[in-house]
Amino acid sequence: MKVVLLQDVKSIGKKGELVNVSDGYARNFLLPRKLAKEANAQAMNELKNAEAAKAYKIKTETEQAKASAEALSGKTVKIAAKAGQGGKIFGSVTAKEIAEEIKKQYGVEVDKRKVVLDLDIKAFGTYQAEVKFYGGISTTVNVVVHE
Repeated sequence: MKVVLLQDVKSIGKKGELVNVSDGYARNFLLPRKLAKEANAQAMNELKNAEAAKAYKIKTETEQAKASAEALSGKTVKIAAKAGQGGKIFGSVTAKEIAEEIKKQYGVEVDKRKVVLDLDIKAFGTYQAEVKFYGGISTTVNVVVHE
């Protein structure tokens, strides 16, 4: 019997998959526990629509990530920081501050967890930061820390 899984079932398959199981297993275990539903025309149509929606979502997020990466590619983000004696910055410049400045200066929304710094920024100067987007798309921005 062909069934569409509504939840992950160990050793059978993952949610949303169409699998072929024995009639007794489907009728006595999967269907009563609402782990699967019979693969009739309506269920197959819902499965195809869900797959199409997922593919569309991936496509739009990838296009948006590419556009954001192109908008930031090779750009310079300027951050002002306070310093004490000897030109040492109070604290450090964090990924959160870089993400906020990217949004202010270029209007591109970036999650602070997606900004990757090679080392801590604790002094004035120019640094490289990698900004990761959806699906492995990334770009590098220059971060200029000034007083």
